[in-house]
Amino acid sequence: MRKNIVAGNWKMNNDLAATKTLISELIELNKTSDAEVMIAPTFVNLMEASKLLRETSIRVASQNMHYAESGAFTGEVSAKMLKAIGVNTVILGHSERREYFHEDDLILKQKVDKALQESMEVIFCFGEQLDDRNSDHHFKVVERQIKNALFHLPSSSWKSVVLAYEPVWAIGTGQTASPEQAQEMHAYIRKLVGERYDISTSEKVSILYGGSVKPENAEEIFGKLDVDGGLIGGAALDAKSFMAIINAF
Repeated sequence: MRKNIVAGNWKMNNDLAATKTLISELIELNKTSDAEVMIAPTFVNLMEASKLLRETSIRVASQNMHYAESGAFTGEVSAKMLKAIGVNTVILGHSERREYFHEDDLILKQKVDKALQESMEVIFCFGEQLDDRNSDHHFKVVERQIKNALFHLPSSSWKSVVLAYEPVWAIGTGQTASPEQAQEMHAYIRKLVGERYDISTSEKVSILYGGSVKPENAEEIFGKLDVDGGLIGGAALDAKSFMAIINAF
């Protein structure tokens, strides 16, 4: 049975006061679904978020980490540093990290390896740009990203991997991917994992959708066979909207 997961990526939003407020608002709301819930605040607020959520079922994730254990990597944090403050999940490969910070498949492979070596859970992001979609290369792009960063792993490691498909062309552009397009890609991704490993592995891995999920479309998107939840951006910054998405299951 696959886990349903709704993860809120706060990106570079919310100072300490706003983080406390949003978390307290979230805790007060009524959760009616069985979905696993995560939030990913900024680095400087991870410790406070972990403290505030310690007695709840909401988990805290990091938006990034470095593949080195320590060293001269100004501005970076390591897996051990995250674990020391109670953060055991990390988002890797987000489209913004790929675009703005030039993270490629090799860098992400190293990050994945380090996170798993430290017994962390990885939410691995990937997805195509508009040009890839328009030129009908979207399947090839997604296949390359997954294969290069993940397909060297033994099947036993996949219990700690969550996949997150991000159609980059449908994020903050005004364009939207249909639930049918999301299902088509998610089914393709699951097929790839099954071909590389086995059906059991592919059926157990949760695949999240990260293409501008909102309260208005969450139920239809989450109703698709191979969509196991969402990686939520803007809507995760409003407690009521985020909870509405969580309760769409």
